Amino acid sequence: MGRHRGKYAEEPSGRSRRRRGRGGAFAALAAAMVIVVGLAVAGVYMFGQGDGCSGSDIELDIAVSPELGPALTDVASDFNAEEHTVDNSCVRANVRQADSANVAFGITGSGATMGDTDSDVWIPDSSVWPRLVQSQAGDAVITETGTSLARSPLVLAELVEFADDSEDETTWMDVVPTAAPGEETDRVVRVIDPARSSSGLGTLYLLNGALEESSPDADTFNAHMTAALQALHQGASADEDAAFLALSGGSEAAPPVMVMSEQALWRYNSAHADAPAQPSYLSDGTYFLDYPYIVRSEDSAITRAAEVFRTAVRSDEAAARFLDEGFRGPEGELNSSVLAEDAGFRTEEPSELPAPSENSITELTRFWNQLKMDSRVLTIVDISGSMLAEVPGTGLTRMQVAGAASAEGLQMFSDTSELGLWEFSTNVNNNLHYQEIAPIRELQATDDAGNEHRDVIGAALQGLEPLPQGDTALYETYLAAYQEMSRTYRPDRTNVVLMLTDGDNDNPGGMELDELMEQINSLSSPSRPIPIITIAFGPDVQNLEPLQEIAAATGGAAYMTEDPTEIGEIFLQAFSLRIAEDEES
Repeated sequence: MGRHRGKYAEEPSGRSRRRRGRGGAFAALAAAMVIVVGLAVAGVYMFGQGDGCSGSDIELDIAVSPELGPALTDVASDFNAEEHTVDNSCVRANVRQADSANVAFGITGSGATMGDTDSDVWIPDSSVWPRLVQSQAGDAVITETGTSLARSPLVLAELVEFADDSEDETTWMDVVPTAAPGEETDRVVRVIDPARSSSGLGTLYLLNGALEESSPDADTFNAHMTAALQALHQGASADEDAAFLALSGGSEAAPPVMVMSEQALWRYNSAHADAPAQPSYLSDGTYFLDYPYIVRSEDSAITRAAEVFRTAVRSDEAAARFLDEGFRGPEGELNSSVLAEDAGFRTEEPSELPAPSENSITELTRFWNQLKMDSRVLTIVDISGSMLAEVPGTGLTRMQVAGAASAEGLQMFSDTSELGLWEFSTNVNNNLHYQEIAPIRELQATDDAGNEHRDVIGAALQGLEPLPQGDTALYETYLAAYQEMSRTYRPDRTNVVLMLTDGDNDNPGGMELDELMEQINSLSSPSRPIPIITIAFGPDVQNLEPLQEIAAATGGAAYMTEDPTEIGEIFLQAFSLRIAEDEES
Protein backbone atom coordinates (compact mmCIF):
# COMPACT_ATOMS: atom_id res chain seq x y z
CA MET A 1 0.00 0.00 0.00
CA GLY A 2 2.76 2.37 0.97
CA ARG A 3 4.67 1.41 -2.13
CA HIS A 4 1.75 2.26 -4.32
CA ARG A 5 1.27 5.54 -2.49
CA GLY A 6 5.00 6.22 -2.74
CA LYS A 7 4.80 6.26 -6.51
CA TYR A 8 2.70 9.41 -6.30
CA ALA A 9 4.05 10.72 -3.01
CA GLU A 10 5.88 13.96 -2.86
CA GLU A 11 9.67 13.57 -2.61
CA PRO A 12 12.45 16.02 -1.87
CA SER A 13 12.53 18.73 -4.44
CA GLY A 14 15.96 18.01 -5.84
CA ARG A 15 15.32 14.35 -6.35
CA SER A 16 12.00 15.02 -7.70
CA ARG A 17 13.41 17.40 -10.29
CA ARG A 18 16.01 14.87 -11.31
CA ARG A 19 13.38 12.20 -11.90
CA ARG A 20 11.19 14.51 -13.88
CA GLY A 21 14.16 15.58 -15.95
CA ARG A 22 15.10 12.00 -16.75
CA GLY A 23 11.48 11.14 -17.58
CA GLY A 24 11.24 14.26 -19.78
CA ALA A 25 14.37 13.21 -21.61
CA PHE A 26 13.02 9.77 -22.24
CA ALA A 27 9.72 11.27 -23.41
CA ALA A 28 11.50 13.66 -25.72
CA LEU A 29 13.63 10.86 -27.07
CA ALA A 30 10.56 8.70 -27.63
CA ALA A 31 8.75 11.57 -29.39
CA ALA A 32 11.77 12.19 -31.55
CA MET A 33 11.92 8.54 -32.49
CA VAL A 34 8.25 8.62 -33.45
CA ILE A 35 8.87 11.68 -35.64
CA VAL A 36 11.95 10.10 -37.20
CA VAL A 37 10.14 6.85 -37.87
CA GLY A 38 7.16 8.80 -39.25
CA LEU A 39 9.40 10.83 -41.53
CA ALA A 40 11.17 7.69 -42.61
CA VAL A 41 7.90 5.99 -43.47
CA ALA A 42 6.71 9.10 -45.24
CA GLY A 43 10.04 9.34 -47.00
CA VAL A 44 9.87 5.77 -48.17
CA TYR A 45 6.33 6.41 -49.44
CA MET A 46 7.30 9.67 -51.11
CA PHE A 47 10.42 8.30 -52.70
CA GLY A 48 8.53 5.21 -53.70
CA GLN A 49 6.12 7.47 -55.60
CA GLY A 50 8.92 8.99 -57.61
CA ASP A 51 7.56 12.38 -58.76
CA GLY A 52 4.82 12.63 -56.11
CA CYS A 53 1.31 11.31 -56.75
CA SER A 54 1.66 8.95 -59.70
CA GLY A 55 1.64 5.30 -60.54
CA SER A 56 -1.24 4.01 -58.42
CA ASP A 57 -2.93 7.42 -58.19
CA ILE A 58 -6.72 7.59 -58.27
CA GLU A 59 -7.50 9.81 -61.24
CA LEU A 60 -10.76 11.69 -60.63
CA ASP A 61 -12.22 12.90 -63.94
CA ILE A 62 -14.36 16.01 -63.36
CA ALA A 63 -16.55 17.52 -66.10
CA VAL A 64 -17.64 21.05 -65.24
CA SER A 65 -19.72 23.73 -66.94
CA PRO A 66 -17.24 25.99 -68.80
CA GLU A 67 -17.91 29.21 -66.86
CA LEU A 68 -17.02 27.51 -63.57
CA GLY A 69 -14.01 25.78 -65.12
CA PRO A 70 -11.24 28.34 -64.43
CA ALA A 71 -12.06 28.69 -60.73
CA LEU A 72 -12.48 24.94 -60.24
CA THR A 73 -9.18 24.27 -62.03
CA ASP A 74 -7.44 26.49 -59.45
CA VAL A 75 -9.15 24.65 -56.62
CA ALA A 76 -8.08 21.30 -58.11
CA SER A 77 -4.49 22.51 -58.49
CA ASP A 78 -4.28 23.31 -54.78
CA PHE A 79 -6.05 20.07 -53.95
CA ASN A 80 -3.54 18.01 -55.94
CA ALA A 81 -0.60 19.80 -54.33
CA GLU A 82 -1.90 18.78 -50.90
CA GLU A 83 -1.77 15.09 -51.92
CA HIS A 84 -5.01 13.78 -50.46
CA THR A 85 -5.21 9.99 -50.25
CA VAL A 86 -7.74 7.17 -50.35
CA ASP A 87 -6.45 3.70 -49.38
CA ASN A 88 -2.88 5.01 -49.49
CA SER A 89 -3.34 6.15 -53.09
CA CYS A 90 -3.12 9.82 -53.96
CA VAL A 91 -6.22 11.41 -55.45
CA ARG A 92 -5.63 13.60 -58.47
CA ALA A 93 -8.49 15.82 -59.58
CA ASN A 94 -8.48 16.41 -63.33
CA VAL A 95 -10.88 19.20 -64.31
CA ARG A 96 -12.10 19.67 -67.87
CA GLN A 97 -14.76 21.96 -69.23
CA ALA A 98 -17.84 20.26 -70.71
CA ASP A 99 -21.06 21.71 -72.06
CA SER A 100 -23.87 20.62 -69.75
CA ALA A 101 -26.30 19.74 -72.53
CA ASN A 102 -23.58 17.81 -74.34
CA VAL A 103 -23.07 15.60 -71.27
CA ALA A 104 -26.79 15.16 -70.64
CA PHE A 105 -27.54 14.18 -74.23
CA GLY A 106 -24.51 11.89 -74.26
CA ILE A 107 -26.05 9.96 -71.39
CA THR A 108 -29.65 9.91 -72.63
CA GLY A 109 -29.03 9.79 -76.39
CA SER A 110 -31.94 12.23 -76.79
CA GLY A 111 -30.02 15.01 -78.50
CA ALA A 112 -26.96 15.93 -80.52
CA THR A 113 -23.64 15.49 -78.72
CA MET A 114 -19.99 16.11 -79.50
CA GLY A 115 -18.83 13.05 -77.53
CA ASP A 116 -16.45 12.90 -74.55
CA THR A 117 -19.32 12.86 -72.10
CA ASP A 118 -18.07 10.31 -69.54
CA SER A 119 -16.75 11.50 -66.18
CA ASP A 120 -16.55 10.48 -62.51
CA VAL A 121 -17.90 13.80 -61.26
CA TRP A 122 -20.23 16.08 -63.20
CA ILE A 123 -20.87 19.71 -62.30
CA PRO A 124 -23.44 21.05 -64.79
CA ASP A 125 -24.72 24.60 -64.63
CA SER A 126 -28.14 23.53 -63.41
CA SER A 127 -29.96 20.69 -61.68
CA VAL A 128 -32.32 20.54 -64.67
CA TRP A 129 -29.77 18.42 -66.54
CA PRO A 130 -29.40 15.55 -64.03
CA ARG A 131 -33.18 15.60 -63.62
CA LEU A 132 -33.57 15.30 -67.38
CA VAL A 133 -31.12 12.38 -67.36
CA GLN A 134 -32.96 10.64 -64.54
CA SER A 135 -36.31 10.99 -66.31
CA GLN A 136 -35.02 9.75 -69.67
CA ALA A 137 -32.29 7.27 -68.68
CA GLY A 138 -33.39 5.61 -65.46
CA ASP A 139 -30.41 3.22 -65.39
CA ALA A 140 -27.83 6.02 -65.53
CA VAL A 141 -25.64 6.42 -62.46
CA ILE A 142 -26.51 9.88 -61.16
CA THR A 143 -25.85 10.43 -57.45
CA GLU A 144 -26.91 13.81 -56.14
CA THR A 145 -24.81 14.88 -53.16
CA GLY A 146 -26.87 17.89 -52.10
CA THR A 147 -23.90 20.18 -52.70
CA SER A 148 -24.26 23.32 -54.79
CA LEU A 149 -20.91 24.91 -55.61
CA ALA A 150 -22.31 28.27 -56.70
CA ARG A 151 -25.50 29.99 -57.80
CA SER A 152 -26.49 32.63 -60.31
CA PRO A 153 -29.99 34.05 -60.96
CA LEU A 154 -31.44 34.70 -64.39
CA VAL A 155 -31.65 38.42 -65.14
CA LEU A 156 -32.48 40.63 -68.09
CA ALA A 157 -29.36 42.02 -69.74
CA GLU A 158 -29.50 45.18 -71.82
CA LEU A 159 -26.79 47.56 -73.01
CA VAL A 160 -26.52 50.54 -70.66
CA GLU A 161 -27.08 53.02 -73.48
CA PHE A 162 -30.44 51.41 -74.36
CA ALA A 163 -31.60 50.43 -70.88
CA ASP A 164 -34.78 51.83 -69.36
CA ASP A 165 -33.83 54.03 -66.40
CA SER A 166 -37.29 54.02 -64.87
CA GLU A 167 -37.62 52.59 -61.38
CA ASP A 168 -40.83 50.71 -62.21
CA GLU A 169 -40.81 47.07 -61.24
CA THR A 170 -40.50 44.60 -64.09
CA THR A 171 -42.32 41.26 -64.17
CA TRP A 172 -42.01 38.35 -66.57
CA MET A 173 -45.28 39.33 -68.23
CA ASP A 174 -43.73 42.71 -69.05
CA VAL A 175 -41.02 41.11 -71.12
CA VAL A 176 -42.28 37.82 -72.53
CA PRO A 177 -43.15 38.25 -76.23
CA THR A 178 -46.88 37.77 -76.74
CA ALA A 179 -47.18 39.43 -80.15
CA ALA A 180 -47.08 37.29 -83.26
CA PRO A 181 -43.85 37.45 -85.27
CA GLY A 182 -43.86 40.48 -87.52
CA GLU A 183 -45.98 42.58 -85.16
CA GLU A 184 -44.36 45.62 -83.60
CA THR A 185 -43.24 45.36 -79.98
CA ASP A 186 -41.42 47.66 -77.58
CA ARG A 187 -38.81 45.09 -76.61
CA VAL A 188 -37.11 42.30 -78.50
CA VAL A 189 -36.42 39.55 -75.98
CA ARG A 190 -33.90 36.88 -76.85
CA VAL A 191 -32.70 33.68 -75.25
CA ILE A 192 -30.03 31.07 -75.80
CA ASP A 193 -31.47 27.95 -77.45
CA PRO A 194 -33.46 26.24 -74.66
CA ALA A 195 -32.72 22.83 -76.17
CA ARG A 196 -29.08 23.33 -75.18
CA SER A 197 -29.09 26.02 -72.52
CA SER A 198 -30.48 25.87 -68.99
CA SER A 199 -30.87 29.65 -68.97
CA GLY A 200 -32.99 29.38 -72.13
CA LEU A 201 -34.97 26.48 -70.70
CA GLY A 202 -35.41 28.38 -67.43
CA THR A 203 -36.78 31.31 -69.42
CA LEU A 204 -39.37 29.09 -71.10
CA TYR A 205 -40.37 27.78 -67.68
CA LEU A 206 -40.81 31.28 -66.26
CA LEU A 207 -42.60 32.41 -69.41
CA ASN A 208 -44.91 29.41 -69.23
CA GLY A 209 -45.79 30.18 -65.61
CA ALA A 210 -46.45 33.86 -66.27
CA LEU A 211 -48.77 33.08 -69.19
CA GLU A 212 -50.64 30.40 -67.25
CA GLU A 213 -51.42 32.92 -64.50
CA SER A 214 -52.59 35.60 -66.94
CA SER A 215 -54.58 33.43 -69.40
CA PRO A 216 -58.31 33.04 -68.79
CA ASP A 217 -58.54 29.68 -70.58
CA ALA A 218 -56.49 26.96 -72.24
CA ASP A 219 -57.05 28.19 -75.81
CA THR A 220 -55.79 31.67 -74.92
CA PHE A 221 -52.78 30.22 -73.13
CA ASN A 222 -51.90 27.95 -76.08
CA ALA A 223 -52.20 30.80 -78.57
CA HIS A 224 -50.09 33.20 -76.53
CA MET A 225 -47.54 30.52 -75.70
CA THR A 226 -47.21 29.70 -79.38
CA ALA A 227 -46.72 33.36 -80.26
CA ALA A 228 -44.09 33.72 -77.54
CA LEU A 229 -42.20 30.61 -78.63
CA GLN A 230 -42.26 31.66 -82.27
CA ALA A 231 -40.97 35.12 -81.41
CA LEU A 232 -38.20 33.65 -79.27
CA HIS A 233 -37.36 31.18 -82.04
CA GLN A 234 -36.68 33.97 -84.50
CA GLY A 235 -34.00 35.53 -82.32
CA ALA A 236 -32.68 32.54 -80.35
CA SER A 237 -28.89 32.39 -80.08
CA ALA A 238 -27.28 29.02 -80.76
CA ASP A 239 -24.85 29.38 -77.86
CA GLU A 240 -23.47 31.90 -75.41
CA ASP A 241 -20.93 33.33 -77.85
CA ALA A 242 -23.74 34.12 -80.28
CA ALA A 243 -25.78 35.61 -77.43
CA PHE A 244 -22.91 37.91 -76.47
CA LEU A 245 -22.58 39.01 -80.10
CA ALA A 246 -26.31 39.78 -80.32
CA LEU A 247 -26.24 41.68 -77.03
CA SER A 248 -23.31 43.79 -78.18
CA GLY A 249 -25.18 44.87 -81.30
CA GLY A 250 -22.63 43.03 -83.41
CA SER A 251 -25.36 41.60 -85.62
CA GLU A 252 -27.69 43.38 -88.03
CA ALA A 253 -30.57 43.51 -85.56
CA ALA A 254 -30.79 46.18 -82.88
CA PRO A 255 -29.33 45.11 -79.50
CA PRO A 256 -32.01 43.11 -77.68
CA VAL A 257 -32.96 42.38 -74.10
CA MET A 258 -31.18 39.09 -73.45
CA VAL A 259 -32.11 36.64 -70.71
CA MET A 260 -28.94 35.23 -69.17
CA SER A 261 -27.43 34.42 -65.82
CA GLU A 262 -26.08 37.19 -63.64
CA GLN A 263 -22.61 35.62 -63.84
CA ALA A 264 -22.78 35.50 -67.64
CA LEU A 265 -23.61 39.21 -67.66
CA TRP A 266 -20.60 39.87 -65.42
CA ARG A 267 -18.39 37.93 -67.87
CA TYR A 268 -19.88 39.87 -70.77
CA ASN A 269 -19.02 43.16 -69.09
CA SER A 270 -15.51 41.92 -68.34
CA ALA A 271 -14.96 41.54 -72.07
CA HIS A 272 -16.94 44.65 -73.13
CA ALA A 273 -15.89 47.32 -70.68
CA ASP A 274 -16.28 50.01 -73.34
CA ALA A 275 -19.99 49.20 -73.90
CA PRO A 276 -21.26 47.30 -70.85
CA ALA A 277 -24.70 45.90 -70.17
CA GLN A 278 -26.69 46.18 -66.99
CA PRO A 279 -28.99 43.70 -65.28
CA SER A 280 -32.67 44.04 -64.50
CA TYR A 281 -34.07 41.90 -61.71
CA LEU A 282 -37.62 40.58 -62.01
CA SER A 283 -39.88 41.57 -59.14
CA ASP A 284 -41.87 38.33 -59.30
CA GLY A 285 -38.80 36.14 -58.78
CA THR A 286 -36.50 34.19 -61.03
CA TYR A 287 -34.79 30.88 -61.65
CA PHE A 288 -31.26 30.14 -60.40
CA LEU A 289 -28.44 28.16 -61.96
CA ASP A 290 -27.15 26.07 -59.05
CA TYR A 291 -24.07 24.05 -60.22
CA PRO A 292 -24.77 20.75 -58.41
CA TYR A 293 -21.98 18.29 -57.53
CA ILE A 294 -23.01 14.98 -59.16
CA VAL A 295 -21.15 11.66 -58.77
CA ARG A 296 -21.40 9.35 -61.76
CA SER A 297 -19.44 6.31 -60.57
CA GLU A 298 -20.24 3.36 -58.32
CA ASP A 299 -16.59 2.29 -57.91
CA SER A 300 -15.73 2.42 -54.21
CA ALA A 301 -12.35 4.12 -54.57
CA ILE A 302 -13.72 6.67 -57.05
CA THR A 303 -16.75 7.54 -54.94
CA ARG A 304 -14.55 8.05 -51.86
CA ALA A 305 -12.14 10.16 -53.90
CA ALA A 306 -15.10 12.20 -55.13
CA GLU A 307 -16.16 12.74 -51.53
CA VAL A 308 -12.67 13.95 -50.60
CA PHE A 309 -12.73 16.45 -53.45
CA ARG A 310 -16.27 17.50 -52.54
CA THR A 311 -14.93 18.50 -49.12
CA ALA A 312 -12.28 20.62 -50.84
CA VAL A 313 -14.72 22.47 -53.08
CA ARG A 314 -16.85 23.37 -50.06
CA SER A 315 -13.94 25.06 -48.28
CA ASP A 316 -13.85 28.80 -47.61
CA GLU A 317 -10.91 29.16 -49.99
CA ALA A 318 -12.79 27.48 -52.83
CA ALA A 319 -15.92 29.52 -52.15
CA ALA A 320 -13.90 32.73 -52.36
CA ARG A 321 -12.54 31.69 -55.76
CA PHE A 322 -16.07 31.14 -57.08
CA LEU A 323 -17.25 34.52 -55.77
CA ASP A 324 -14.27 36.17 -57.51
CA GLU A 325 -15.68 34.87 -60.81
CA GLY A 326 -19.06 36.59 -60.44
CA PHE A 327 -21.01 33.77 -58.81
CA ARG A 328 -23.06 33.93 -55.65
CA GLY A 329 -22.55 31.40 -52.90
CA PRO A 330 -25.06 28.71 -51.91
CA GLU A 331 -26.33 30.98 -49.13
CA GLY A 332 -26.48 34.10 -51.28
CA GLU A 333 -22.97 35.37 -50.49
CA LEU A 334 -21.25 37.55 -53.09
CA ASN A 335 -18.11 39.57 -53.62
CA SER A 336 -19.39 43.13 -53.73
CA SER A 337 -16.27 44.31 -55.53
CA VAL A 338 -17.06 41.86 -58.35
CA LEU A 339 -20.86 42.11 -58.55
CA ALA A 340 -20.64 45.82 -57.88
CA GLU A 341 -23.67 48.02 -57.26
CA ASP A 342 -22.33 50.76 -59.53
CA ALA A 343 -22.55 48.25 -62.40
CA GLY A 344 -26.21 47.61 -61.60
CA PHE A 345 -25.83 44.42 -59.57
CA ARG A 346 -27.82 44.03 -56.39
CA THR A 347 -26.35 42.85 -53.12
CA GLU A 348 -29.65 41.38 -52.04
CA GLU A 349 -30.38 38.07 -53.71
CA PRO A 350 -33.59 38.07 -55.81
CA SER A 351 -36.41 35.81 -54.72
CA GLU A 352 -36.18 32.30 -56.12
CA LEU A 353 -38.96 30.54 -58.00
CA PRO A 354 -39.23 26.73 -57.88
CA ALA A 355 -37.16 24.84 -60.42
CA PRO A 356 -39.00 23.01 -63.21
CA SER A 357 -39.97 19.41 -62.61
CA GLU A 358 -38.80 16.52 -64.79
CA ASN A 359 -42.13 16.53 -66.64
CA SER A 360 -41.97 20.29 -67.19
CA ILE A 361 -38.45 20.00 -68.59
CA THR A 362 -39.51 17.29 -71.03
CA GLU A 363 -42.68 19.09 -72.13
CA LEU A 364 -41.07 22.50 -72.58
CA THR A 365 -38.21 21.01 -74.57
CA ARG A 366 -40.73 19.16 -76.76
CA PHE A 367 -42.75 22.32 -77.34
CA TRP A 368 -39.65 24.20 -78.36
CA ASN A 369 -38.34 21.51 -80.67
CA GLN A 370 -41.71 20.97 -82.32
CA LEU A 371 -42.17 24.64 -83.11
CA LYS A 372 -38.56 24.75 -84.23
CA MET A 373 -39.32 22.17 -86.88
CA ASP A 374 -39.91 23.99 -90.14
CA SER A 375 -43.46 23.95 -91.49
CA ARG A 376 -44.56 22.83 -94.91
CA VAL A 377 -47.96 24.37 -95.55
CA LEU A 378 -50.32 24.33 -98.50
CA THR A 379 -52.64 27.31 -98.00
CA ILE A 380 -55.97 27.26 -99.87
CA VAL A 381 -58.17 30.35 -100.09
CA ASP A 382 -61.84 30.46 -101.03
CA ILE A 383 -62.55 32.77 -104.01
CA SER A 384 -66.26 31.98 -104.34
CA GLY A 385 -68.71 34.80 -105.05
CA SER A 386 -69.62 35.29 -101.39
CA MET A 387 -66.10 36.55 -100.75
CA LEU A 388 -67.20 39.81 -102.43
CA ALA A 389 -69.48 40.59 -99.47
CA GLU A 390 -68.43 43.54 -97.37
CA VAL A 391 -67.27 43.01 -93.79
CA PRO A 392 -69.37 45.38 -91.64
CA GLY A 393 -67.46 48.30 -90.22
CA THR A 394 -64.36 47.83 -92.36
CA GLY A 395 -65.26 49.05 -95.84
CA LEU A 396 -63.44 45.95 -97.12
CA THR A 397 -64.64 42.73 -98.70
CA ARG A 398 -64.22 39.37 -97.07
CA MET A 399 -61.57 38.62 -99.70
CA GLN A 400 -59.59 41.74 -98.84
CA VAL A 401 -59.77 41.11 -95.10
CA ALA A 402 -58.84 37.43 -95.50
CA GLY A 403 -55.93 38.33 -97.80
CA ALA A 404 -54.56 40.91 -95.37
CA ALA A 405 -54.91 38.55 -92.39
CA SER A 406 -53.22 35.75 -94.32
CA ALA A 407 -50.36 38.04 -95.28
CA GLU A 408 -49.87 38.86 -91.59
CA GLY A 409 -49.98 35.16 -90.74
CA LEU A 410 -47.23 34.66 -93.30
CA GLN A 411 -44.87 36.46 -90.93
CA MET A 412 -45.23 33.61 -88.43
CA PHE A 413 -43.13 31.32 -90.59
CA SER A 414 -39.34 31.12 -90.65
CA ASP A 415 -37.43 31.76 -93.86
CA THR A 416 -36.74 28.04 -94.23
CA SER A 417 -40.43 27.09 -93.97
CA GLU A 418 -42.09 25.92 -97.17
CA LEU A 419 -45.39 27.44 -98.30
CA GLY A 420 -47.59 27.08 -101.34
CA LEU A 421 -50.87 28.79 -102.33
CA TRP A 422 -54.00 27.52 -104.06
CA GLU A 423 -57.29 29.26 -104.78
CA PHE A 424 -60.59 27.39 -105.10
CA SER A 425 -64.26 27.81 -105.96
CA THR A 426 -65.97 25.92 -108.80
CA ASN A 427 -64.53 25.50 -112.29
CA VAL A 428 -61.64 27.88 -111.70
CA ASN A 429 -59.24 25.91 -113.88
CA ASN A 430 -61.09 24.33 -116.81
CA ASN A 431 -62.97 21.48 -115.10
CA LEU A 432 -60.98 21.68 -111.87
CA HIS A 433 -62.28 23.56 -108.86
CA TYR A 434 -58.83 24.61 -107.60
CA GLN A 435 -55.74 26.18 -109.07
CA GLU A 436 -52.14 26.57 -107.94
CA ILE A 437 -51.09 30.20 -107.56
CA ALA A 438 -47.65 29.59 -106.06
CA PRO A 439 -45.79 26.26 -105.68
CA ILE A 440 -44.64 24.93 -102.31
CA ARG A 441 -41.15 26.35 -101.84
CA GLU A 442 -38.95 27.72 -99.09
CA LEU A 443 -39.91 31.30 -98.28
CA GLN A 444 -36.31 32.40 -98.71
CA ALA A 445 -36.02 30.87 -102.19
CA THR A 446 -35.98 33.19 -105.20
CA ASP A 447 -37.60 32.77 -108.60
CA ASP A 448 -36.05 33.39 -112.01
CA ALA A 449 -36.77 37.11 -111.66
CA GLY A 450 -34.99 37.26 -108.29
CA ASN A 451 -38.17 37.61 -106.25
CA GLU A 452 -38.15 35.99 -102.83
CA HIS A 453 -40.89 33.39 -102.42
CA ARG A 454 -42.21 35.10 -99.27
CA ASP A 455 -42.88 38.23 -101.33
CA VAL A 456 -44.45 36.18 -104.12
CA ILE A 457 -46.88 34.54 -101.66
CA GLY A 458 -47.66 37.87 -99.98
CA ALA A 459 -48.43 39.60 -103.28
CA ALA A 460 -50.56 36.68 -104.43
CA LEU A 461 -52.64 36.76 -101.24
CA GLN A 462 -53.29 40.45 -101.67
CA GLY A 463 -54.19 39.99 -105.35
CA LEU A 464 -56.76 37.21 -105.10
CA GLU A 465 -60.00 38.01 -106.98
CA PRO A 466 -63.33 36.31 -106.19
CA LEU A 467 -65.41 34.70 -108.97
CA PRO A 468 -68.82 36.43 -108.80
CA GLN A 469 -70.71 33.28 -109.90
CA GLY A 470 -68.41 30.80 -108.19
CA ASP A 471 -69.67 28.24 -105.67
CA THR A 472 -67.72 26.42 -102.95
CA ALA A 473 -66.33 23.01 -103.94
CA LEU A 474 -64.81 22.32 -100.55
CA TYR A 475 -64.65 18.54 -100.58
CA GLU A 476 -63.02 18.07 -103.99
CA THR A 477 -60.44 20.68 -103.00
CA TYR A 478 -59.72 19.06 -99.63
CA LEU A 479 -59.08 15.74 -101.37
CA ALA A 480 -56.84 17.21 -104.07
CA ALA A 481 -54.79 19.08 -101.47
CA TYR A 482 -54.45 16.01 -99.26
CA GLN A 483 -53.36 13.91 -102.23
CA GLU A 484 -50.77 16.53 -103.21
CA MET A 485 -49.33 16.77 -99.69
CA SER A 486 -49.24 12.96 -99.40
CA ARG A 487 -47.40 12.67 -102.71
CA THR A 488 -44.79 15.27 -101.75
CA TYR A 489 -44.60 14.47 -98.01
CA ARG A 490 -41.47 15.68 -96.15
CA PRO A 491 -40.77 13.69 -92.93
CA ASP A 492 -38.38 16.38 -91.65
CA ARG A 493 -41.15 19.01 -91.66
CA THR A 494 -44.61 19.61 -90.27
CA ASN A 495 -46.88 18.99 -93.27
CA VAL A 496 -50.16 20.92 -93.06
CA VAL A 497 -53.15 21.79 -95.26
CA LEU A 498 -54.58 25.19 -94.28
CA MET A 499 -58.03 26.05 -95.65
CA LEU A 500 -59.67 29.50 -95.46
CA THR A 501 -63.32 29.57 -96.48
CA ASP A 502 -66.43 31.68 -95.88
CA GLY A 503 -69.03 29.02 -96.59
CA ASP A 504 -70.17 25.43 -96.36
CA ASN A 505 -69.57 22.94 -99.14
CA ASP A 506 -71.74 24.11 -102.06
CA ASN A 507 -71.25 22.16 -105.29
CA PRO A 508 -74.43 20.44 -106.55
CA GLY A 509 -73.61 17.03 -107.99
CA GLY A 510 -70.12 17.12 -106.53
CA MET A 511 -68.36 14.98 -103.94
CA GLU A 512 -70.17 14.15 -100.71
CA LEU A 513 -68.64 14.06 -97.23
CA ASP A 514 -68.75 10.26 -96.92
CA GLU A 515 -66.75 9.83 -100.12
CA LEU A 516 -64.19 12.41 -98.99
CA MET A 517 -63.74 10.71 -95.61
CA GLU A 518 -63.31 7.31 -97.27
CA GLN A 519 -60.62 8.70 -99.57
CA ILE A 520 -58.76 10.48 -96.76
CA ASN A 521 -58.84 7.38 -94.56
CA SER A 522 -57.32 5.32 -97.36
CA LEU A 523 -54.50 7.83 -97.81
CA SER A 524 -53.73 8.73 -94.21
CA SER A 525 -51.00 7.12 -92.10
CA PRO A 526 -50.05 7.75 -88.44
CA SER A 527 -46.38 7.82 -89.48
CA ARG A 528 -47.06 10.49 -92.11
CA PRO A 529 -49.50 12.93 -90.46
CA ILE A 530 -51.01 15.70 -92.58
CA PRO A 531 -53.40 17.71 -90.39
CA ILE A 532 -56.08 19.72 -92.15
CA ILE A 533 -56.71 23.05 -90.40
CA THR A 534 -59.78 24.98 -91.52
CA ILE A 535 -60.56 28.60 -90.65
CA ALA A 536 -64.20 29.27 -91.56
CA PHE A 537 -65.47 32.83 -91.31
CA GLY A 538 -68.56 34.88 -92.06
CA PRO A 539 -72.30 34.35 -91.48
CA ASP A 540 -72.63 31.96 -94.45
CA VAL A 541 -70.97 29.15 -92.47
CA GLN A 542 -73.98 27.30 -91.10
CA ASN A 543 -72.55 23.91 -90.24
CA LEU A 544 -69.10 23.40 -88.69
CA GLU A 545 -69.58 19.68 -88.02
CA PRO A 546 -68.30 18.39 -91.42
CA LEU A 547 -65.17 20.51 -91.06
CA GLN A 548 -64.64 19.19 -87.53
CA GLU A 549 -65.03 15.61 -88.78
CA ILE A 550 -62.39 16.20 -91.45
CA ALA A 551 -60.11 17.78 -88.84
CA ALA A 552 -60.55 14.88 -86.42
CA ALA A 553 -59.71 12.32 -89.12
CA THR A 554 -56.43 14.08 -89.96
CA GLY A 555 -55.32 15.32 -86.53
CA GLY A 556 -56.15 18.90 -87.46
CA ALA A 557 -58.61 21.50 -86.20
CA ALA A 558 -61.57 23.57 -87.39
CA TYR A 559 -62.23 27.15 -86.29
CA MET A 560 -65.18 29.38 -87.02
CA THR A 561 -65.78 33.11 -86.59
CA GLU A 562 -68.29 35.49 -88.06
CA ASP A 563 -65.67 38.23 -88.09
CA PRO A 564 -62.87 37.79 -90.68
CA THR A 565 -60.77 40.37 -88.82
CA GLU A 566 -60.23 37.69 -86.14
CA ILE A 567 -58.35 35.45 -88.58
CA GLY A 568 -54.99 36.68 -87.27
CA GLU A 569 -55.78 35.52 -83.73
CA ILE A 570 -57.09 32.23 -85.09
CA PHE A 571 -53.79 31.69 -86.91
CA LEU A 572 -52.10 31.65 -83.51
CA GLN A 573 -54.65 29.22 -82.13
CA ALA A 574 -54.28 26.99 -85.17
CA PHE A 575 -50.53 26.78 -84.88
CA SER A 576 -50.69 26.19 -81.14
CA LEU A 577 -52.33 22.89 -82.06
CA ARG A 578 -49.15 20.92 -81.43
CA ILE A 579 -48.92 22.25 -77.87
CA ALA A 580 -52.53 21.38 -77.14
CA GLU A 581 -52.08 17.88 -78.53
CA ASP A 582 -49.09 17.22 -76.28
CA GLU A 583 -50.96 18.42 -73.22
CA GLU A 584 -53.75 15.95 -73.97
CA SER A 585 -51.44 13.02 -74.68
